[in-house]
Amino acid sequence: MPSTIPAAGTLPWRRSPDGGLEVLLVHRSRYQDWSWAKGKLDPGEEWAVAAARETDEETSIPVRLGRPLPTSSYTVLDGKGLPTTKEVRYWAAVPTAPGGPLRHEIDDIAWLPVAQAHARLDYSRDRDQLRALVRADQDGELDTVPFILVRHARAVSRSDFTGGEDQQRPLDEAGEQQARDLVPLLSAYGVERVDSSPSLRCVDTVQPYATAIDRRVKLLAALSEENQVLDPAAAAAITRDRLAKRRPRVICGHGPVLPVMLQVLSERCSGSESGRAAQVVIDHAIDHSMVKGEVVVAHVAHSLLVGPQVVAAERYLPAE
Repeated sequence: MPSTIPAAGTLPWRRSPDGGLEVLLVHRSRYQDWSWAKGKLDPGEEWAVAAARETDEETSIPVRLGRPLPTSSYTVLDGKGLPTTKEVRYWAAVPTAPGGPLRHEIDDIAWLPVAQAHARLDYSRDRDQLRALVRADQDGELDTVPFILVRHARAVSRSDFTGGEDQQRPLDEAGEQQARDLVPLLSAYGVERVDSSPSLRCVDTVQPYATAIDRRVKLLAALSEENQVLDPAAAAAITRDRLAKRRPRVICGHGPVLPVMLQVLSERCSGSESGRAAQVVIDHAIDHSMVKGEVVVAHVAHSLLVGPQVVAAERYLPAE
């Protein structure tokens, strides 16, 4: 059986001066076609990381990933001329800075209104993502902010730790690698705020990312395992407070505390089809527990009428 070729891309979007929706298409000189920015995953690379990287490389426009969009699967010829399946996962995305000169195989890009983009796309399969983007916009669920929960990476076991209080127990070697692996993933979602339980194993899980963006880790005592015993409602209150804010955020916590936080997300899922699917993802994380180093990304739409609502969700397991 031929192996699948994994690839990832984005549909960058913006508002025109009259408030209409515009999307970014790319033109490939090699194929003389108009499509979405996308490309193959590097070995060991996460799909989301590849989506953001490829968009930057092909358009020279850095983006922050938003909600996931439908996947596209189709047959291509591999390097030996044999038919194989190419699977492309897509995300909505928003530009975070102006673009620069084009490079690689892209010789033109175009910001187009939806109707013009629909007509210019050369492949019917690419219109699936466009329709999903428009539908999300019509439902008020396109403009989202990532709210990310992380379970701390692997740490030295309690039985092997002789350094004093449990809060000072550090990551082990594998956990340090898991922490480094988080940097490109959190970067793809444009995380700007970094919160954590004060326990060293939590802080050190998100510290490499905080260092990369030159921000400090904000310590939240309410998220510690010790505080969870004394005040079980505190973590839920913190989650509701942070969920109402409109900056991309990551919060690192503990296995016994995260279900309380995830429950808040589950209760805030929208009633749309994608919101109900998000609730399934989040409830599964509650029922089966997040493993050490795991990431749950909730995509949150903010409304003056109903407040923050989770409209999509993703889970990322750490590398073995």
